[in-house]
Amino acid sequence: MEPASAPERTPALEAVFQPVQAPTTFEETVERLGTAIRLGLLQPASRLPPERDLAERLRISRSTLRQAITTLVESGHLVSLRGRAGGTFVAERPPLGEDAGAVLDGAREVLDYRVAVETGAALLAAERAGEPDLEPLVALTERMDGATAFEDYRRADVRFHIGVAEATGSPRLVAAMTEVQGQMSNLIARIAHPSEVLRNSNDQHRRLIGHLRRHDGGGAVRVAREHTEGTEHILAALLPD
Repeated sequence: MEPASAPERTPALEAVFQPVQAPTTFEETVERLGTAIRLGLLQPASRLPPERDLAERLRISRSTLRQAITTLVESGHLVSLRGRAGGTFVAERPPLGEDAGAVLDGAREVLDYRVAVETGAALLAAERAGEPDLEPLVALTERMDGATAFEDYRRADVRFHIGVAEATGSPRLVAAMTEVQGQMSNLIARIAHPSEVLRNSNDQHRRLIGHLRRHDGGGAVRVAREHTEGTEHILAALLPD
């Protein structure tokens, strides 16, 4: 790839580099940059600002920025080159979503369904769960802490969410949670999973357990919604218009 200058600064591009909001800084950064590439605001072969400058403009840590860039390199949107002429560049032929059609068909409907099921289960579990319902959830967070492969983490993760539904005492809601976790599998397979992101996700699991233990329905719903937003941010960078 031939070295390229930084993209011309425009109002639209300035919006790309506005500070990222917590708590989903990694996911929103992936969405922000991926969407800018997909829309052509960041042109093929253009160079991103230096890591230090970009992290300061987005007001995120450099480690979070590196994870977001790694995700977009793995998805084919960015290319990282070493050496004096190195840096991070937009791929010359970045994927623009068309190739994701088969897997991502109906993705927005699945994500909406997930929000409804996850938040509904969190609310009812906060009202109904007792300590015997929570003990298996605690054990599953410990399994996720010790997972050395994403497949192991994901199995415990699926079981955790189904366990939240089981804590409601509603067989129909358990069936819905099982269905939506299955539908999410193909989408989640498209996302990179840096260890820090998995730790953050598991921290959310623990926070959810805390709200369930206190019978705090509002807090449980907020954590469940925050949890689902992370996936949405990343997929927004990959979804076709």
